[in-house]
Amino acid sequence: MNKISLKWIAILSSVLLLMGFSGVSIADVKQDIFDARQETQIWTTYALSPYLRAHDLKVVVRNGKATLTGTVDEDVSRDLAGQIALGVSGIKDVDNQIAVQSDYSPKNASGYGEAIDDVTITAAVKSRLIWSKYSYISTDIKTKSGRVTLTGAVGSAEAKELAGRLAASTRGVVSVNNQIVVEDRTDKAKVSENAKAAVSDAGQSVADAWITAKVKSNFFYSSNVSGSDIDVSTHSGVVTLKGKVSSGAERALAIELAKNIRGVKSVEAKDLLF
Repeated sequence: MNKISLKWIAILSSVLLLMGFSGVSIADVKQDIFDARQETQIWTTYALSPYLRAHDLKVVVRNGKATLTGTVDEDVSRDLAGQIALGVSGIKDVDNQIAVQSDYSPKNASGYGEAIDDVTITAAVKSRLIWSKYSYISTDIKTKSGRVTLTGAVGSAEAKELAGRLAASTRGVVSVNNQIVVEDRTDKAKVSENAKAAVSDAGQSVADAWITAKVKSNFFYSSNVSGSDIDVSTHSGVVTLKGKVSSGAERALAIELAKNIRGVKSVEAKDLLF
């Protein structure tokens, strides 16, 4: 990837020169700034893309025309880079000079894009646990290169197992190391005040709209359920699922995910077909 900061240095130099020479117009400087912004937007999108971040791609923008150079291993990656650049506001033309080399080995995809992925995964897993009918107050989640580690304590083996399944089925997760410990909650002296409060909260009624939103979000975060094809509604804690799924396994998982949302009393899925 090209160093965008060098372009900004060049722009600042132009501004300084503008102070001493009349040959450079304010319009030219404004155009340079606009070009640099577009370069930054394209480069950032490449850095975030799991398909392009490992490739050494360079971007130069001049007056609405983006010139792309570098090497990728497949035609689809070259085309993707071109479409991304063309989709940036203000880009009117793309000169895609990216070379396709079948035996090209991209460098390890690390750095900025991977860090964003890990933060996103951690947030998604944490959200799914918070929405669950079980208490995960003392559970800690760490993600490194898509590998999730769960630590902390829960009150049952079922809660530990569900945490592992939810993490494993979250988009972008490569593997899960479930180190959660199951506490013996039969001894009331071992039950923390936080756990007591969580149990009390779980017994309270939850708004139907909240349940519907969390079921939909749970589907969205899942790597195994196509939530866009499932209609979700809730009435008095009863969730109704309608729509189309690709298999019986996906249908069963959708029902399980809905059942494990806090406040759900039952799930009706007779109109969820495959």
